[in-house]
Amino acid sequence: MLSDGALRMLVLLHFHTLGFSPVQLAYLFVLYEIAGIVTNLCAGWIAARFGLTSTLYAGLSLQIVALLALTQLDPAWSLGASVVFVMLVQGASGVAKDLAKMSSKSAVKLLAPSEAGGLFRWVALLTGSKNAVKGAGFLLGAALLALAGFTASVLAMAAVLAIILAAIIWRMPSGLPRGRKDAKFTEVFSKNPNINWLSFARVFLFGARDVWFVVGIPVYFYAVLSDGSEAGNRTAFFTIGSFMAVWTILYGAVQGSAPKLLRAATRSPADITADARHWVAALIAIPAALAALVAVAGAPAPWLTATLIAALLLFGAVFAVNSALHSYLILAFTDARRVTMDVGFYYMANAAGRLLGTLLSGASYQWGGLPACLGTAAVLLCLSWLGASRLSVRAEPHAPAA
Repeated sequence: MLSDGALRMLVLLHFHTLGFSPVQLAYLFVLYEIAGIVTNLCAGWIAARFGLTSTLYAGLSLQIVALLALTQLDPAWSLGASVVFVMLVQGASGVAKDLAKMSSKSAVKLLAPSEAGGLFRWVALLTGSKNAVKGAGFLLGAALLALAGFTASVLAMAAVLAIILAAIIWRMPSGLPRGRKDAKFTEVFSKNPNINWLSFARVFLFGARDVWFVVGIPVYFYAVLSDGSEAGNRTAFFTIGSFMAVWTILYGAVQGSAPKLLRAATRSPADITADARHWVAALIAIPAALAALVAVAGAPAPWLTATLIAALLLFGAVFAVNSALHSYLILAFTDARRVTMDVGFYYMANAAGRLLGTLLSGASYQWGGLPACLGTAAVLLCLSWLGASRLSVRAEPHAPAA
């Protein structure tokens, strides 16, 4: 996750300084998100058929290959060739990341302790730490680009990731399923309405984040902070990377604290299921208010930038609770036999939401600037609330045994 966050920031800022438009920047990540959709749909079945360790090793190995391939990018290539090449490499990186993530999240269902609230606590801890590390990757990517340049940074990340892969292979714990030969691909499509509605809600929740996070806010802050000089670019890189790192680290910290915040150990699964609807309703107001504020304010000003930062950090905290609820519920609604396939299907929906948000981010920013990005986020959150409202309290998730 550290290399995934760093690579995203490296690619975004490097190609923005080369003159790529917001829509072209969004295109760089399109195949990354499409690959995530396909990967998660297939990875659940692959893990059920061949075991969780196989998908974890494959994900880490493929990320190393993607990083090494990116060093072959030639500045002399045409714009079209550069876009296609980076899209392909980002697609491979998307496959790698989702193979590793699906494997890790599925393992929690199988290894988490069975006391009351244990599943929620452990999935929140894993998800929160994952996102905190990815946030640190945003800052690392921006810092590496400013201090070491693009190629040297990518090579360094590939080397570190190779060492991590070797260590994981050496110290992999026992107890994870080795796969079952009777697993069928058609099993990835769940017949459980709760899982399907939760996946629907997940699509629009993450679309609402990425519609401003992927292109809108980085490009807006770059326009506000950089005067086009090398020193100005360096300042903008560090500021953008720091904001996105702090946002994601805060997001991860709140995710990890969600079980305590929601008092999960003392509340029923029906209560926690209802929380998924209430918290997304609270989230809608933030981008809606920000869209109106930025549109009315007109030209950027220091007070507006400070207000945006504070409000988007608040968005991150409320968003984190929503995400933690979803991550718990997908594991609570499934069972051990189907866990990799249901988690894979759910993260396919997650990737579909990121793809939707990525496409809308470049298009909405080019059409109406940051207010359009934020207004679109509010609309997407309304659709996420619709999905969360259809989760059945009567068809309760399987609570962790007391």
